[in-house]
Amino acid sequence: MHTLLGNMFVSLNLSTALQVSLLGFIGGILSGFIGSGGAFFMTPGMMNLGIPGVVAVGSNITHKFGKAMVGSRQHGKLGNVDKRLGICLILASYIGIQIAVWINSMLFKGSGDGHGAGGSAAADLYISMVFISILLFVAVSMLRDALKSRGPNGDQGPSMKIANFLARLYLPPYISFPVSDIRISLWILIAVGLATGYLAGTIGVGGFIGVPSMIYVFGVPTAVAAGTELYLAMFMGAFGALNYAFQGFVDIRLTLLLYTGSLLGIFVGVYGTKVVKEVLIRVVTGAIILLCVLSRAIAVPMYLRKIGWVSMNPHWDAYFNAASKFLLFAAGTSGTLIILFYVIRAYRQRRLIEHSLRSVQKMEPAATVHLDMSRAN
Repeated sequence: MHTLLGNMFVSLNLSTALQVSLLGFIGGILSGFIGSGGAFFMTPGMMNLGIPGVVAVGSNITHKFGKAMVGSRQHGKLGNVDKRLGICLILASYIGIQIAVWINSMLFKGSGDGHGAGGSAAADLYISMVFISILLFVAVSMLRDALKSRGPNGDQGPSMKIANFLARLYLPPYISFPVSDIRISLWILIAVGLATGYLAGTIGVGGFIGVPSMIYVFGVPTAVAAGTELYLAMFMGAFGALNYAFQGFVDIRLTLLLYTGSLLGIFVGVYGTKVVKEVLIRVVTGAIILLCVLSRAIAVPMYLRKIGWVSMNPHWDAYFNAASKFLLFAAGTSGTLIILFYVIRAYRQRRLIEHSLRSVQKMEPAATVHLDMSRAN
């Protein structure tokens, strides 16, 4: 095998393959539930398994294309996709993706031999720091807003302070989006599209810029923001996959293993948006992101040691990685169990209602016959 490929691809055994599939299943549920793509969970999860960050991002963004297609279709059936808004964001996101792929590639190949030896740690550190800084801000903002929005009825909408402020600014030209019932400046659309593409290309997580931006900056309803982000992710995933594959950073085995779990999980997640209150969606989202950020922060000392910035016993790497991996799976599993609880409860309630209706329908003919006999007598 070529030296570069040999350095990038891990040796897959049954245990690793099952863990990657589990990452896909949990990520699929979270993706359908919050419209993030689930990469905030899957990318660091693969890095915990020893996969170089740039390969984890490249393989995951390739997987993102097909999964987002399925999720977008399901949300489309519910009327939660603003295609016009998605297409406008796609054009700007392509530039952001190219910038991100270029930076990741330069860091990975930046070592003396040009084959990524030692460069993987630099790329992993960069990906982790972007992950931590961006998603920490998003998590804290979402949790703060969700907790403040709990009114007497327990489910008020998200804060519209930013959207209302931007609406007062005069930044022509403007574009109207009837499905989302909003009117947005072209310049704000470009800024959000660039940021979404850059983040998707850097860590495979564009949804945590795209979804909050649509909700808090544009004023889009949460369900429509989730569906539109998946529609956008479908095109970003395809474009990102081509860019990373051209650089040789896509392991198709990982992509297929992620699919085995995510294509099932995403149906559960999308159904969850119909039966879970909007404020709870934001609380669950924020809590999971916060735990995933903490998980990635625990792994940072390993990368600092590998690039020579910190003097530390290499044997400690195993402990840092194990703690990071445990916290990540704890976060994803907890969020998945919460979603499954509400989905199963809603399904059982629907079955009870259907059973009651069938019982009533069976009783009506008997009651009619009894009434006719009474009249005849």
